[in-house]
Amino acid sequence: MTIINLGTYPPKQCGIATFSQDLRRSLMKAGHTVLVAAVSDHEYEYQYTSEVITEIGQHQKQDYLRAASLINNHSAINLVIIQHEYGIYGGPSGSYLLDFCNALHKPFVVVTHTVLPNPEDLRYKILVDLTQQASAVVCMTENSADLLRRIYQVPSSKINPISHGVPDFTPKSPSALKRRYRLQGQNVISTFGLIGPGKGLELGIRAVAEVLKEYPNCTYLILGQTHPMLQKSEGEKYRQMLEQLVLDLDITNNVKFVNRFLSDEELGDYLYLTDIYLSPYPNLDQAVSGTLTFAVGSGRAIVSTPYAHAIELLAEGRGLLASQPDYHELARLIKSILADPDLKNRLQNKAGQLGHTMSWTQVGRRYSQVLNQVAKYSHKTEGKKIHYA
Repeated sequence: MTIINLGTYPPKQCGIATFSQDLRRSLMKAGHTVLVAAVSDHEYEYQYTSEVITEIGQHQKQDYLRAASLINNHSAINLVIIQHEYGIYGGPSGSYLLDFCNALHKPFVVVTHTVLPNPEDLRYKILVDLTQQASAVVCMTENSADLLRRIYQVPSSKINPISHGVPDFTPKSPSALKRRYRLQGQNVISTFGLIGPGKGLELGIRAVAEVLKEYPNCTYLILGQTHPMLQKSEGEKYRQMLEQLVLDLDITNNVKFVNRFLSDEELGDYLYLTDIYLSPYPNLDQAVSGTLTFAVGSGRAIVSTPYAHAIELLAEGRGLLASQPDYHELARLIKSILADPDLKNRLQNKAGQLGHTMSWTQVGRRYSQVLNQVAKYSHKTEGKKIHYA
């Protein structure tokens, strides 16, 4: 089957771009041909690889219509995968995506990265229309599936929960990795991802400062560069604020910023040398966290704020959850792991048991099953076409 994926795509550095590339690779392993329609912002020029057959300017409505026409006329393309996330498509609340769908004559599957529990009116209407037209809907958590049913009226028969994929990391010796990265004798706490407000890194830094009062041999690694779009609009203001907080708390020797976009190999190294992975998101409606999924996939002992994805992913003893985004409570949970090696081992084992089921190889097979069903049975859902200018 030949599929085209619509979404952002590397070399753009964002979570959806990385997801699109990883999904493409996993579907190629499953025997499909996967092409790409890449959505580009106007801030950067991207040099795409050959699988990108059309580029859509984020805020250029005609580009969406042109891409739909190209796909309609491309006889080899069987269906389309649409990555739906807020902020990557143009028009009010991303409404240009609907112009693409309304012009498209081929079946599509929509992958919902964020399902809002309390959407504003236009976002609600857009996702309802998008899921009505879709031949199948993929979400990444059972909580998102429930929201799709209850709030967006998506039939259960159309919903396919498939977890966020995890690279096929090769387990490595933590002690050897700590020697390589000059972290011998340290309890390593880490958080990774593109940096920006909303990631809760202030909470993480303050929690670590509390932990250091009792466990001075800790290092907190903040892994990742500032989100490129934030960097373009605000520079390094957020990172500088974090660095100043570290100075104010007098913990500069215990907090290290690894300020670059990490390859999967580097990320695997940092995860396997991590003793405690800290996920301090303050937004409790956070539907999906790819970074948390990676931490579970590598079998880490995890401490997290109680956002939606964490509650589901860390259930049944797979991690420790604070009752609220409070750095005192995060610090207490971190200290409980440092004080109890058996607890750490139990958390790692339980996270790892689930993590083994989340490799991109396995996730690609599940997507392949959905796509094969769509190709076999689906027709584009007819209904009222709603346009949002």
